[in-house]
Formats: sequence, structure tokens, C-alpha cells
Amino acid sequence: MVALGASAQVTGGRYAMAFLRMPNSPHISALGGINVVNPENDISFALQNPALMRGTLHNQIGLNYNNYYAGIKVINLNYGYHVPQIKTSFALGVQYLNYGNFVQTDFFGNTLGDFKAHDFAVTMAASRQYKERWRYGAAIKYAYSSLNDRVASAVLADVGVVYHDTSNLLTIGAVAKNIGYMTTRYNPQQPAEPLPFDVQLGISKRFAHLPLRLMATIHHLYEWDIRYDNPDDVEANRIFGTPDTNAAPKKYFADKLFRHFIFNAELTLAKRVTVIVGYNHLRRSELALKERTALSGFSFGASLWLNQVQVHYARSYYHVAGAYNEFGFNFAMNKLLHLSRAGNWNSSYPGW
Repeated sequence: MVALGASAQVTGGRYAMAFLRMPNSPHISALGGINVVNPENDISFALQNPALMRGTLHNQIGLNYNNYYAGIKVINLNYGYHVPQIKTSFALGVQYLNYGNFVQTDFFGNTLGDFKAHDFAVTMAASRQYKERWRYGAAIKYAYSSLNDRVASAVLADVGVVYHDTSNLLTIGAVAKNIGYMTTRYNPQQPAEPLPFDVQLGISKRFAHLPLRLMATIHHLYEWDIRYDNPDDVEANRIFGTPDTNAAPKKYFADKLFRHFIFNAELTLAKRVTVIVGYNHLRRSELALKERTALSGFSFGASLWLNQVQVHYARSYYHVAGAYNEFGFNFAMNKLLHLSRAGNWNSSYPGW
């Protein structure tokens, strides 16, 4: 048999600062990893699409600390504040990943010592309302990455818009993410690495007489074919094992189309508990094993909505090797911690 070689082009591993594509809360993870359109009162969505930041999220803080695969520590902080004097809402996001300690060796395998690696990003977002149903917003980010003695940094921006129709319970959102440039390169002698730019569009529909919200997000709108060349798709000659040049090339239209989609739903029970399910077709296509797809690409979660505290849980299936579990908490600081003479601190503002 003749061995066949193929080079794979996948969406991951092609960019610097790729951690910026990671979900910033368990609620986002449960929805499949991206959501730019959910109008629920969760501050984490304001860091997915800055236009979702609004007065009803005033003084809400979200915190989560979780163990990712291989012992990687992930910390996210999200905070919102509304300034009525200028009719503008602001959001702050901090994301930190600690990859732990590694053994450093030379070319011959001799141990030289240990080194550490970590990434972090700080985001500041602002949004304003336009007429009755529109909001627009923008965010600026500073991202930093350290790998032993190599460091890199970047300045990036997000720009988003949201249309929210309260009468029809319909929300549409769009955002361009990670527009920017590298300020410091891992290797100053090489050209700047590409950043994880993306254009995303989402739609959300809640039913008037059913506590169910259906949502869909389309990502990589700027690039049609995000499918990689899978060597298992090559038709081989049964005798020699060489590629069959007479076989008609497959178009894979449906697969190319649905790799852009993330589908999710939220079902609210007794007004306090929300059950969440999401499906990310790109994740399933890239990470599932052909022999055993299992639940790769699916994610599940639940949220408990209390007056002062929100509790969020997510279980995401990337690969058959195991699921990723997350917990997070959101606190309404203006309700939980009343401060006298604190100006705008104790204020509450209406939603949409």
C-alpha cells in the first residue's frame, strides 16, 4: 500500500491570540461557545456583542473560575455600569488563562529548567440606544500572551449592533470581532501573526405563550469554505491505494454551509430555572472521531435566576476524551450591596 499525505486546514491553530475566541462564561459555553444575540439579563453577553450592554445590566458582575483540559486554569470577570447622564452603558471584561508549568529541553532532550505560559485580555465596551429598537456598541481590547521568553501583544476592537422587537419577541444582532494588529510579535524578525477576526450574525425568537427561546448564530461570514481537506474523503484505488483521479470531486455543500451555524435553545421552568442546549457543527466536524462521534459538538447547561444572584452551569462536549464542566456566578451589586451616598451605584434601570 502507498501511504497518502494530506495537509489539513482547520479554523483553530492559524491565529495568534486564539484564546479570544473562547467563551467568557458558562452561559455562553452552554449555548455552543458563541452568542451575539441573547437578550437575557446576563452581563457576559455584553462581551460577546458590545451592543447588548444596556442599563438593565447596571452594576452586574460575573465571575467564573474553571479547570479547562490538561489542568489549564481559566478565569473570567465581566462587569457592567450605566451612566444616565450621557445615556451610555459600559462593560469591562477580563479573561485570563494559566497553562501551568512546562519542562524546557534542548534539541537533544537535555532538561534546561521549567517555564510558564499564560494569556490574558482586558476589554472595555460601550453602547448606546438608537431610536426605540436599536442599540449599537463598540469594544476595545488589549491582549497579551507569554510563552517562556517569548511574548506578544495586540490591540483589537469589536463593533456590534442589535435590533430588538419587544412586541414580537425577536432579536437580531451582528458583530465584527477582533479587528486589530499585533503591537508586539513573538518573533520580531517575522511578520505579524494574523489575529482571530470574525464576523457573526445571530437571531433569537421567544414564543409568547411558551417559555422557549430558539437561537441561531452564523460565524465566519467573511469566508465561505472553512472545511478542511480530510484525507479520509479521498477515494483510493482498491489495488494500489493511490488517489482515484477518476472519482468525481464531492462538493460538500451542506457540510460547508452548516459549519457556519450554531443552534441553541433555552427553556424556562417556573420563571427561575432555565435549561439550555446548544449544537456547534464546526466543533463536531473538526473534533469528533469518525469511528465514534458521541456527543461532540453538543453542549448543555442550566441557569438559576434569583433576585440578586445568577448561577450558571455548562457541560460542553468537544471530544470523546471528556466533557468540560463550568460554573459561574453573576451578582447584582446594586441589590446585593447597598451603599449610601454612592451616586449611581444603587440605581436600577428598565430593560429593553
